[in-house]
Amino acid sequence: MPTYAASDGTRLAYRLQGDGDPVVCVPGGPADSRYLGDLGGLAAHRQLIVLDTRGTGRSAIPEDPSSYRCDRLVEDVEALRDHLGLPRMDLLGHSGGANIATQYAARYPRNVSKLALIGPGTRAVGVAVTGEMRRELAQSRKNEPWFPQAFAALEAIIDGAGTDWEAISPFFYGRWDTAARHHHAASRPSNEEAVAGFAAEGAFDAESTRSGLADFEAPALLLAGEFDVNSPPQQVAEFAALLPDATFVVQPAAGHYPWLDDAEQFVATTAAFLE
Repeated sequence: MPTYAASDGTRLAYRLQGDGDPVVCVPGGPADSRYLGDLGGLAAHRQLIVLDTRGTGRSAIPEDPSSYRCDRLVEDVEALRDHLGLPRMDLLGHSGGANIATQYAARYPRNVSKLALIGPGTRAVGVAVTGEMRRELAQSRKNEPWFPQAFAALEAIIDGAGTDWEAISPFFYGRWDTAARHHHAASRPSNEEAVAGFAAEGAFDAESTRSGLADFEAPALLLAGEFDVNSPPQQVAEFAALLPDATFVVQPAAGHYPWLDDAEQFVATTAAFLE
C-alpha cells in the first residue's frame, strides 16, 4: 500500500482501487478501511483512494494519542489531498468518517468538488439521535427471527443498563445473513485507543462546522439506509438541510452498509451523483 506523511510525521496508508477520476474515501470506526471493500462495485466507475486513518489498518500509530480526535484527523485528509496533487477532490465519508469529511468540507470548502456522506454520523453538526428514535426505527424489524433478543439488548443499551453491542449487530444490516455476519466480524475496530480518542472533548464544534457549511457551495449527497439505527433517515434529512446544495436519498431495505444490502442500487445512486 502507498503511504504519505501526515503533518506530525505519522506515516499513513491508503489503497487504490479501480480506474477513472479519483474519489477520496474516509472510513468510519475508526477501523481498518477494508470493510468498505470496493463499495459494492463503485470502483468500476471511479478510482477509489481509501484512507486508513491513523492507528488503523496499515497506518502507523501516532506518538500523540490526542491526534486521534476527529477534528485533528481533518488535517490528515488535507495532507492526503496535497500528497496526491489534487487541486480539488471528490470526497466520500462513511459513518464516523462522514464526521471527518464534514469538518473537512467546512474547513476547506474550496478543496471539495463533490461530497458524498453515506450512513453519516451527525455529531459534527450537532444533530442528535435519541434512544427513542433508535427504538422506533428498530421496531420496523419486529418480524425478523432475531428481533426479540436484539431488541432487548438495544433497549438495555438505550437505558444505560446494557453493553451487549454484539447482540444488536443485526440492526445494522438490511439482511442478517452469512455475508452480513462475515462483514461484521471483519469490520470491528481493533484500536480501542483510536476509538476512545475519536470523540474526545473538543472533537466537535457544531456551531463552527455549521457556519462553514453555510458557505459550502459544492453538491452533496447524503444517503441513509431505511433501517439504519446508527444514522436514522430522519436525522440524516435534518443534516442534509444544513447544506446549500444537498441531495438526500433513502435506500430501501438497507442498513448502515447500503453497498452490501443492494450493491446495484447503491452504485447507481452514488455513481450518478459523482459523475
